[in-house]
This record gives sequence, C-alpha cells and structure tokens, in this order.
Amino acid sequence: MSTHVIVGSGPIGASIARLHTERGDRVRMITRSGRGPSHPLIELVAADAADTRRLTELTQGAETLYNSANPRYTEWEKLWFPMNDAMIAAAKAAGAVYMITGNLYGYGPQPGGHMTENSPLAAVGRKGQVRTKMWRDALAGGVRTVEVRGSDYIGAGAVGVFSYSILPAIASGRAAWVPGDPDLPHSFTYTGDMARTMVALAHDERAWGKAWHAPTAPAITIRELAARYCDLIGRPHLTMHKMPRFVMRTAGLVAPMARELAEMDYQFYRPFHLDSSLTERTFDLRPTPIEVGIRETAGDAEAIAARRM
Repeated sequence: MSTHVIVGSGPIGASIARLHTERGDRVRMITRSGRGPSHPLIELVAADAADTRRLTELTQGAETLYNSANPRYTEWEKLWFPMNDAMIAAAKAAGAVYMITGNLYGYGPQPGGHMTENSPLAAVGRKGQVRTKMWRDALAGGVRTVEVRGSDYIGAGAVGVFSYSILPAIASGRAAWVPGDPDLPHSFTYTGDMARTMVALAHDERAWGKAWHAPTAPAITIRELAARYCDLIGRPHLTMHKMPRFVMRTAGLVAPMARELAEMDYQFYRPFHLDSSLTERTFDLRPTPIEVGIRETAGDAEAIAARRM
C-alpha cells in the first residue's frame, strides 16, 4: 500500500485523493484548516505548506507530493514561492515525485489563442511570471517533477467565470454581464480529467521533467456552455451582455480582486484554445465529454441551493 501527500483539498486535490483511495492507497492531505474529504484511508493534517521542516516530516515515506494548493489570488507573489520551495525540498528529501497542478497563465497571450506544450512561456503579467518561475524552480530543484496544465475548470467544485458570473444569473432569472466576449471559443478542463491525468503521469518516466496539458474537450463559447446548462436543468436560455473591458480595469483601481482579474482578462476577450493532443497521444488518455462537467456543475449548484433552504 503506497502513500501519497496532497497539499490542498479543493476540487483537484479531493479528486486526486479519491482516485488513490479507490486503488487502496493511503493519502495524507495537508491544509491550513485540517479539513478535507472524509475517508478511512485519508489522513487530514493541519499544517502550513510553506513550513519546510514540517512539510518534509509529513512527506517522508510518500511516493508522490501533489501540489494542489490554492493560495489567495491577490497574494500570489507573496504566498506561492515559499510554498513551492518547501514542496520542492520536501519531495527531494523523500525521493518523491513532485506533481504540480498547473494552469495556462505562463504562456500569456498566444497567436490565435492556441496553446500547446511547446508554446513559449511568454507571460509578462505578474501571475503568469509567478507560475513560470515556480515551474523553472521545480525543474532546477533536483527533484523528479511534472506539471499538468489545465484551462478554466468545469465540474464538481469548479470555480471560475462560469460559476461566479453565469450561475448566479441563471439562478435569479436575470441577464448576465460576462467579463469577456461570450461568443468566443474558450477551453474548459473537466476537474476529473485534471486529477486523472496527474495520477496517471506521476509515475510514468516519460512524463518527468516536462509540462503536459490535461485532456480537454474542444473549445466552446460561454454562451453555448450556458445554453447546454440551461437545457439540462430545464431553464430558459440566458440573456448575456458583454462587459466593456474598461469596467474591470477601472474597478481594479480600488478593488484588489478586480485588479487581479483584469490582468488576466485577455483569456476571455480573445479565443482561448488548449491543445491536449500530445498528452492524449503519448499516454492514451481522452477528455471526458463536456456534458459530464456540466451535469456535475448543476449537481453542485442544486446541493448548494438545498443547503440554503
């Protein structure tokens, strides 16, 4: 029975834990709060992932250290580097594979919005540069490492433009103001595919020392995604308005979160395509149909609404 350490209990960390427990593996899940999914094979530990000594102790005997942390979006430069450094050191001390939950920020705006694993890490924004440095530090850290990159998530527990701008509008029956162009193609990665790919690649030597794209269904517009969601739950199609780009940028002058979102808004005001064909060919993986993610998103929304009643 192998042991795996997961930092973070969000949708990806929880899915990774479930996949390992289904195999009979032990999981040690580390969060600041000590909360996470309840299962006999999951040990929940409250700890600071930036504490190198403590994290090294907790990682001893583990085969894999999964970085699925999600620090405050407005404090990435402050919080990410100490955590990443600690995880590199802990994985190295344990002889574990360091598996990173990645995103597409490091690429920055790409020609035509198309991204492959060979696209240059050309980000000039702060958050893209943070992710680029994290990956390069891991490569230079003397540890077996892999990064799996995904686009905006859809599925159980997913948080993003769909959950914070579209779902509330559908629930209230009002029009939605979308911080982007709802008629441009955009890739959405299913949370289950992200976790499945990370578990599959962690101990495949072909994956080490490289970044890979999680299998992701063909890009879809936000309008079409919302229409499919509404069809599933039996609601009228949503009226959508494109939010002028200056609105979020102006709000960012006084609101830190708006400022952070505005930095990355190119993802929604131009086409945004994640190409996962290399991962699919190399590891014989395929993306889950997007309808599965839509159903899980709807199930989450229904459960949340029931708890509020």
